[in-house]
Amino acid sequence: MSTFTQLLLIAVGSALVNNVVLSQFLGICPFLGVSKKVETAAGMGVAVIFVIILASMVTNIIYTAILVPLKIEFSQTIVFILVIAALVQFVEMFLKKNMVGLYRALGVYLPLITTNCAVLGVALTNVQSSYNFIESVVNGFGVSAGFTIAIILMAGVREKIMYNDVPKSFQGSPIVLVTAGLMAIAFCGFSGLI
Repeated sequence: MSTFTQLLLIAVGSALVNNVVLSQFLGICPFLGVSKKVETAAGMGVAVIFVIILASMVTNIIYTAILVPLKIEFSQTIVFILVIAALVQFVEMFLKKNMVGLYRALGVYLPLITTNCAVLGVALTNVQSSYNFIESVVNGFGVSAGFTIAIILMAGVREKIMYNDVPKSFQGSPIVLVTAGLMAIAFCGFSGLI
């Protein structure tokens, strides 16, 4: 199998087949919290793409260049959390200075990327799967693209739900959770893709 094919399988597999939100159930808090409008969902998706790709690069370098040679691989989770927190602070400062509207729209959910378990999950998956630098970046891109696809789809559906006649007992969070469950079932259809 060629390298390009292998990278394509990693990207498609992490984006659709093993979608971080709908298959692995990581990153649910921002998925449910920011998916009220397509614009803010897309903004959150772009921020997550940037953070996950950057985190995949930096954590791979730190793991292979520092933790493995020093034989302190056991500290990977703590080190990865610190790296992710620093990267999110960088993104937050950038958005606050350059994209004020998006910064305000994301509100409290931007700092939630720090505790978004999807970001940490990608870094740990890259280590557990023994991905090299390029494979880690491709996996990070695939996971973040899958997150973005899922959150934008959910936002689109939620915008349509607002204009529908939803029974009183299902209004609010219940209909959102039912929708998320149906989306997860739909994404199970991708399991035969790879």
